Amino acid sequence: EVQLAESGGGLVQPGGSLRLSCVASGFTFSNNFMSWFRQAPGQELEWLLSINADGKNIIWHVASVKGRFTISRDNAKNTLYLQLDSLKTEDTAMYYCAKGYRDRTFRGQGTQVTVSS
Repeated sequence: EVQLAESGGGLVQPGGSLRLSCVASGFTFSNNFMSWFRQAPGQELEWLLSINADGKNIIWHVASVKGRFTISRDNAKNTLYLQLDSLKTEDTAMYYCAKGYRDRTFRGQGTQVTVSS
């Protein structure tokens, strides 16, 4: 059974940073693309970016986060990361990690990021 568990969200002021983590189990993490999605209040689920299996290629979808968000992975720990820097109020959302390339089928319960002064 695919299991994904996100953590690291919280309340942060504009301009602040957070590091999200996603621990994966139930599949061969090191053989799979992984992705991050987010869903803002009243909005649809939005694919942000994906990383390939060895971590050497990143595919961006949302231009507004490029340069501020950094995706990485540690295959030895079955863990995916998303470093969020220079956060803006419009980044407030539930953030989800997902198995696969821009595929929302298998994703975790999410971690809430709230950016507010």
